Amino acid sequence: MSSHKTFRIKRFLAKKLKQNRPIPQWIQMKTGNKIKYNSKRRHWRRTKL
Repeated sequence: MSSHKTFRIKRFLAKKLKQNRPIPQWIQMKTGNKIKYNSKRRHWRRTKL
């Protein structure tokens, strides 16, 4: 990817970066361990955008 990105691309990548994180511990406690992990996690090498 080029170092000079358009704002649109940068915004898109920022959103994907925010989505790609584990679930907070308090949500795990709130749901009573029904949700154990984030099923939509994406690995940068395995799955591309």
